[in-house]
Amino acid sequence: MYAQMVTSDPRDETVEGQAFQARIDAGEKIEPRDWMPEGYRKTLIRQIGQHAHSEIVGQLPEGNWITRAPTLERKAILLAKVQDEAGHGLYLYCAAETLGVSRDEMTEMLLDGRMKYSSIFSYPTLTWADMGAVGWLVDGAAIMNQVPLQRTSYGPYARAMIRVCKEESFHQRQGFDIMMKMAKGTPAQKKMAQDALNRFWYPSLMMFGPSDKDSVHSAQSMAWKIKMNTNDELRQKFVDLTVPQAEYLGLTIPDPDLKWNEERGHYDYSEPDWSEFYDVLKGNGPCSVDRIETRKKAWDDGAWVREALMAHSEKQKTKVAAE
Repeated sequence: MYAQMVTSDPRDETVEGQAFQARIDAGEKIEPRDWMPEGYRKTLIRQIGQHAHSEIVGQLPEGNWITRAPTLERKAILLAKVQDEAGHGLYLYCAAETLGVSRDEMTEMLLDGRMKYSSIFSYPTLTWADMGAVGWLVDGAAIMNQVPLQRTSYGPYARAMIRVCKEESFHQRQGFDIMMKMAKGTPAQKKMAQDALNRFWYPSLMMFGPSDKDSVHSAQSMAWKIKMNTNDELRQKFVDLTVPQAEYLGLTIPDPDLKWNEERGHYDYSEPDWSEFYDVLKGNGPCSVDRIETRKKAWDDGAWVREALMAHSEKQKTKVAAE
């Protein structure tokens, strides 16, 4: 569909490109049938696809704790959360499909390494306290990233983020509640909460992407209003909001250089180990291989369902055409 809308005359494309940017600058939403630069479309597919994959893969480190939750209430809450993540993935796959890429294509790109998911989900969840850290830190970082995306320039993406952000705020509160119960519990429980914070702190900071000086896509994405803030801006905001929460819990951020900078009005903090970040992106995280193998197994096991649905769809089309 999109290929039919792209003019072959580069002069026309330049004129259309200028008109397109003027719409962006005026705060207008771009809709699926509108003309858009190929780079804009490809950038959105990459970003929305990665976002959708992250929601689906993100179920895996939490799903294995559903049967081991300490109470029935905690089990029900975690089950609802994992269900929400599946829904988020579906909203986002649908938004990406409006750009002319199919869900099947995006899944195949994930499985063969052409698409990524958030680096955080390549880390293991070792204890129940990790469910608290994931909700508090990981979903907290996700909210920081996603709330501005409600104002992103591509209409289907912006609208999908409204519901996603509402549900993510519930996930963050659920995680903080777990951490609060653990931190205010027995010494062993508080130690478990501190250990979870220690392990998830820096991977959570990595969720915002590389530092601005090393970010390849940020400048153009911000010009197109696909992104609304830089990586470092969002990371700083996350640190500033999270440190007081950790202090309230009686837990210690695992950064000896963390301190309030009165002149800047922000916390100074240590950068993550970016070599670790890039290594995880290459598929060398602690759980990277397992995550992709699990998704591949689910994809292969579900082939008969997809084939049956497609056959039914074709049958219905034939029936309608005959009538």
